[in-house]
Amino acid sequence: MSSPIYKIAILDDYQNVAESYFLTLKDNHPGRFEVTSFPETLPAFNASSTSQADQQKLVERLKPFHIISTMRERTPFPASLLRELPSLRLLLTTGMRNLGIDMKAASELGIVVAGAPGNGVSTQAKSASRIDSTTQHVWALILGITRKIPQSDAAVKSGKWQIGLATGIARKTIGLVGLGRLGGLTGFIAKMAFDMNVICWSRNLTQSAADERARALGLEAEDSNGDKTFKVVSKEELFKSADIVSIHYILSESTRGIIGQPELSLMKNSAFLINTSRGPIVDESALLEVLKGGKIKGAAIDVFDVEPLPMYSEWRTAKWGENGTSDVLLTPHMGYVEEETISNWYEENVENVQRWAKGQPLLFQLN
Repeated sequence: MSSPIYKIAILDDYQNVAESYFLTLKDNHPGRFEVTSFPETLPAFNASSTSQADQQKLVERLKPFHIISTMRERTPFPASLLRELPSLRLLLTTGMRNLGIDMKAASELGIVVAGAPGNGVSTQAKSASRIDSTTQHVWALILGITRKIPQSDAAVKSGKWQIGLATGIARKTIGLVGLGRLGGLTGFIAKMAFDMNVICWSRNLTQSAADERARALGLEAEDSNGDKTFKVVSKEELFKSADIVSIHYILSESTRGIIGQPELSLMKNSAFLINTSRGPIVDESALLEVLKGGKIKGAAIDVFDVEPLPMYSEWRTAKWGENGTSDVLLTPHMGYVEEETISNWYEENVENVQRWAKGQPLLFQLN
C-alpha cells in the first residue's frame, strides 16, 4: 500500500525563509510531501473587524492541509477556525508559547501542536545567547529614538547636517513594566552599560522577587548606599518618574489595555515609551493622542494592534516629529526576527514533521 501524501502550508513567512527548509522534506522523502507557502497574512479569523468573506478566504486557504507551519501569533487559531479544518493533524508554531492557538480545542480535535525553542536540532547547535534578540532590539530602539538616528540618517542623505539635539540616557531612570526574563535583561544592560536607575512594576511583583531577579543576573540586590538595583515602585510612580518606560508584559485578557490614558498622562514631557511586547497592552488610541499632541518626547514601537500594519494606519500617515508631534520610531515586529533564531525554528519544525510522519515522539509537543 502506498504511503499517504501530506500537504504542508507555510504561513506568514514574510521574508520567504521557510520554504527552503520544508523543501528538504520533498528531497528526502520523494512523493510524501507537498509544500505551499503563503507569505501574506490574511485577516485574523475571529477579529471584530474581519468580514465573513475574509473569514471564508482563510478557511478555504487552509482547508486542504494536513500540516500547517505558523509564525508565532501572526495567524491566530481559535477553536472556531480549527473546527473548520478537518484535514489538519499537525500545527507547528515558532517559539514555545503561542497564545493565538486554542490548545484545548486542538487536543479535542486530535490536532497535535508542536513548538520550536530556536536552539537548533544539531548536536553542535549552540544554546541561546544570554542577551536574546528581543533585548537587543529594545536597546536598538532606545538608542535609535534618543539619539535621533533615523532623522539624522534621513537628513544626511537629503543633503542636510545636524538637525537637533540627542537625549543622553546615562544615569537617567528607566521604568520596566514587567520584570520577567526580557525585562530583567533590559534592566541588566541599563545598569551595567549606562549606570541607569532601574525601577519596575507589575501587578504581582514584590521587592524580594526583584532582588532575586537581580542576583540571578549576577548583580547585587542593592548598592553600597542601600539603594535597590531593581526598585519596585507603584504603577503611578513608575510613569511619573521614568525617563524611559519599556514594556515587558505578556498579553492576556487581563493585561489588554493595562497602559492607557491615565498612565500615559503621568509621563514627563521629556520621556520616551518603548513597546516590544504586544501592541494591545497599550491603549493604541490613547497613545496616538499623546504622541500627536507632543505630550511626551517620543515613542519607539515594534508591535501593533493589527499586524501587518494597515497602509491607512495613523502610525504610517502622521507626520511624526513635525508641527509639535512627538518623535516616533517604528519597526515591523522585528524583536525576534534574527537570522539564527529563524533558521533554528524552521529546522526544528521540519524535524518535528519528519518525526510525526514516522510516528515518533516529537521534540517539542505543546498539547
